[in-house]
Amino acid sequence: MSSAINLNLDIKGMIFDLDGVIADTAHLHYKAWCKIAWQWKFNLSVDQNEKLKGVSRNNAMRKIANWAGKNLSEKELENFADQKNAFYLNYCESLSPEDTLPGVVSFIDQCRRTGMKLAVGSASKNAKIILQKLQIIDVFQIIVDGNMVEKSKPHPEVFLKAAELMKIKPSDCVVFEDSQSGIQAAINAGMMTIGIGSSDLGDCNAQIQSFEKYNLNKLISQINN
Repeated sequence: MSSAINLNLDIKGMIFDLDGVIADTAHLHYKAWCKIAWQWKFNLSVDQNEKLKGVSRNNAMRKIANWAGKNLSEKELENFADQKNAFYLNYCESLSPEDTLPGVVSFIDQCRRTGMKLAVGSASKNAKIILQKLQIIDVFQIIVDGNMVEKSKPHPEVFLKAAELMKIKPSDCVVFEDSQSGIQAAINAGMMTIGIGSSDLGDCNAQIQSFEKYNLNKLISQINN
């Protein structure tokens, strides 16, 4: 695994993962995955669910089927993945602007007011739906989701596509991620990385517990260090 490197500090674009960075929807994914697993009389653990962060829906379905000892065809896996998505979207109906994580909207607004380009880079195929529910979809110039890429994190495709669409160099981007696979994808893309949350994301340039009381001055200080 590559280590984070000291990159160009001329920041021109910010790329945000969605789940666990902008909003905490991980528990909704977990509830939906559990409904599938229960059909197989399998209890999906919280630790196993952590390993699904940043993973595409179909690949996550394969992992769960493997843990449950189920040998399923690709068609069967796709059908179960579609079921899971229907459960998840049903849970998401209750989402509102109050479900954004503390401080993130204020930080995004500060970045927007400086003229920085803003993007979402998410494995979720429902990213636009979630952002609409949170009422912040209009603050991002670019949204790259699971419908636009073929390869899952830690492959850098989602972040490289975001930089391409923003028309800026990867080395001028900062990525905010809450999973190791996402951090590694950003590193593989040649971007600066800020880890979010309490999980150990040791390869990132810096890590914060949350966006509360976080601002651009602190970001610049972290990257310069």
